[in-house]
Amino acid sequence: MPDWLTHMEPHWAWLSLGVLLAAAEIVMPGFFLIWLGTAAIVTGVIAWIVPLAVPAQLGIFAVLSFVALYGARRWLKANPITTTDPHLNQRAGRLVGEVLTVTQAIEDGRGRAKVGDGEWPVRGPDVAEGAKVRVVSAEGGMLVVERA
Repeated sequence: MPDWLTHMEPHWAWLSLGVLLAAAEIVMPGFFLIWLGTAAIVTGVIAWIVPLAVPAQLGIFAVLSFVALYGARRWLKANPITTTDPHLNQRAGRLVGEVLTVTQAIEDGRGRAKVGDGEWPVRGPDVAEGAKVRVVSAEGGMLVVERA
C-alpha cells in the first residue's frame, strides 16, 4: 500500500469516497450511488468532528447508507417523478396522429410507410402504395394505421 495512503486521515478518505460516488452517479445515473456518496460524506464530516475508530466509522456509514436508501425509496414511492412528455423515449408513440405515405402497399394487414427519411412497418386496412394513412397507435416497432 502506498505510504501516503496509510497516513491519510480517515475523514479525507470518506470525503473522497463520497465525491467519487457522486461523480460515478453522474457518469452512470441510476439514482443509487448518490445516496451512498451522501452517506460517505456525512460519515467523513462526523469523523472529522468526532475522532472515531475505523470500525465505528464503517458502522456509521452502513447505518447512514441504509437510512438514505430506505428514505429515498419511500419518498420516491410517495412522490413519483412524472414527465411532461410521456413519449419522450418512445419514438413510435410520438408518431400517433401523424399522417404517413404508404411506400409498400398494405396487403393482408401489413405493409410499410415513410416516416421521416426511413420506413416503418405498419398494420392496418389494405391500401395501395402512395396512399395516406394516419397512425392510431404503436405496438412495439409496428405502427397501427387507418385510412387518412
